Amino acid sequence: MATHRTPLLERWASHAARNRGRVVVTWILLLAAFLLLANLFRGEFVDNFDIPGTEAQDALNLLEETFPTEAGSTSTIAIQTDSRIDDPAWTSHLQAMFEAVRQLEQVERVETHFENPQFISRDGTIARAEVRWRGDPGDIGRSTLDDYFAILDDAAGRGLTVETGGTVVAFNERHLPGSEALGLMAAIIILLVAFGSVVAAGLPIGTAVFGLGAGFGVILLGANTGFFPTFAPQFAAMIGIGVGIDYSLLVVTRYREGLHSGLGVHDAIVRAVGTAGRSVIFAGVVVAVSFMGLAFTGVPFVTALGFSGAIVVIFAVLVAITLLPALLAFAGHRIDKLRIPLPASPEGINQSSIWYRLSRAIQRRPWPYFLGSLGVVLLLSSPILDLQLGITDDGNKDDTFRSRRAYDLLAEGFGPGFNSPIVVVLNGSGAASAAMPVHETLTAHPNIVAVSAPLGNGDGETVVMTAIPGSRPQATETTDLVHELRDSVLPAVDVGADVDYYLTGNAPAFVDIGDRLSSRLPYLFVGVIGISFFLLVMVFRSIVVAAKAAVLNLLSISAAFGVLVAVFQWGWLSSLLGVSSGPIETFAPVMLFAVLFGLSMDYEVFLITRIREEYVKSGSNAVAVANGLTATARVITAAALIMVSVFFSFMLGNERVIKLFGLGLGMAILVDASMIRLVLVPSSMELLGKVNWWMPGWLDRLLPQVNVEGTIDEAVPVSTDREPQPPPAGSLPDEGS
Repeated sequence: MATHRTPLLERWASHAARNRGRVVVTWILLLAAFLLLANLFRGEFVDNFDIPGTEAQDALNLLEETFPTEAGSTSTIAIQTDSRIDDPAWTSHLQAMFEAVRQLEQVERVETHFENPQFISRDGTIARAEVRWRGDPGDIGRSTLDDYFAILDDAAGRGLTVETGGTVVAFNERHLPGSEALGLMAAIIILLVAFGSVVAAGLPIGTAVFGLGAGFGVILLGANTGFFPTFAPQFAAMIGIGVGIDYSLLVVTRYREGLHSGLGVHDAIVRAVGTAGRSVIFAGVVVAVSFMGLAFTGVPFVTALGFSGAIVVIFAVLVAITLLPALLAFAGHRIDKLRIPLPASPEGINQSSIWYRLSRAIQRRPWPYFLGSLGVVLLLSSPILDLQLGITDDGNKDDTFRSRRAYDLLAEGFGPGFNSPIVVVLNGSGAASAAMPVHETLTAHPNIVAVSAPLGNGDGETVVMTAIPGSRPQATETTDLVHELRDSVLPAVDVGADVDYYLTGNAPAFVDIGDRLSSRLPYLFVGVIGISFFLLVMVFRSIVVAAKAAVLNLLSISAAFGVLVAVFQWGWLSSLLGVSSGPIETFAPVMLFAVLFGLSMDYEVFLITRIREEYVKSGSNAVAVANGLTATARVITAAALIMVSVFFSFMLGNERVIKLFGLGLGMAILVDASMIRLVLVPSSMELLGKVNWWMPGWLDRLLPQVNVEGTIDEAVPVSTDREPQPPPAGSLPDEGS
């Protein structure tokens, strides 16, 4: 009995081709409506880094309620003179500067060395001032910050250095490079080389921009929820450009293959959407699931980024299977017009191509290729065994940042720990009496160099003091100190039954984020991998294919992390990137896993879909692997190069965490699309032979039938309960059987 195939996509493709004008106009109206609504009702992006349920967040919430003057954001002014800071010659000048800062809108208070002599370094040449702002860092207006910076810059000079750092400054220095434009430029060049035609290259670019525009409209409207952070659009653009071009590229490639094999325009469109379109749908579903899996982290801003990515992925799929067929109908045979003078590279299964020769070489000697490629990937992955997660402080930034220059001054004058203060909050009716025992205990700790005097609110039921560690923020000693204070030091102090204590500040907050992500990471792994495995089994009707896909995706991710450890933690080649060594950010594994698992699955789906299609035709595993690799290698390579170009362009910025993500994402895609998809997958499938398609009969009957390869000429049925049909005469021998 023939395998059931739902003709819905084919019917739609035929309709879109015959009614191309209406489809294009409808999409233009939809895009215009999205953008108009977004312009009229767009929300404001907010940077809410609250982590509900953590101790650091509970402390901030308490301060906002009981001690609001201590709940705002802070910045630090660092001052250095060529003489002593208490020289009377500087007094009026510095007092005028501080008074100007006090007058700024949103400044709550300013504490300087004039009020607190402890704010002067031991050698007397460096001083600091603490500025308390009202609201979160993202709430501070840009004009207010510009005025703040201008006051400090005007005061500097003539033997006086003035720098500023802290959460407010560091937050507002964050920026992403203009990688959207760089990514599009790289994509245009790669597509021109891949297709050799301006028209064929322009379609994936145009549809990607179209889908990205619609996705942006939804994200702008969604910003009304107060859920999306300010960097959500940049993240969405990075993902949307890559997947939008990838998905359209696959459909356009299959359409040109149909034309070049003798099909008419209408039939080529139906074939392309019915085969490549199904792959796009399935790949998009897996990517969207991976992104939405970030909800498992329990970190709101990470979840919001996941939804931003899922939105643009969904629109990329919709555009590729609805708008693109109509555009292909308009292009017709003119898709090969405006050719550029490059050697022709035909689509489909071309036995003279380098990809066919590679596949046959792998099939002749599968073990050397399998072991060699696996060895390279494991070698790249090996540094992950030394992975150290933590926070990177402002000392890792480029010295073009104000916060980096302030960091260096404060570390020079007061020690590295002044850049990682730990705020201790006592709350309860006995907080005032408990303050001194806590203060004495903190002062006696060997890794605490200073503790501020306790400061109470009006009723004395909330007391705040600041402990300065002896180690820099990113040092493991600082993380250990936070855990030690929480687990053993403070519990040993008799504060009374009616007093609660909390630790907050940058260091405790990042420790809480790391602990939260570490505890949720298994759920993310199980959820994303489990759902993807189920979908792969359902679509490809193979336990082995699904398990192998999950393992190989994890290998490409581990290779990327190995490179990150070598560069960012060990410092290999770090000078070329302009970064200094330090730990890998605590949130990097979660973010990179979700993004990379989904994107890597794209290439797995593209490749395995075509291999299965060829297997259904021939019943021969060797024929399927050779033809499948030959037909998809060029499109996978082009798509991966576009992704890699987009991601690597993020390394052109001057912020460490952005460089880390750019290198990690780019390396994973590079390894995945070259070493894994082009060598490791075909060699392992050749070695496994017909075992690739093993599926228990009871499970095959239980799972719903999903046809991902679409309408295939001369297809033969594939049953899990009997051997496949013999391959057609003249086909390749099934060497992997």
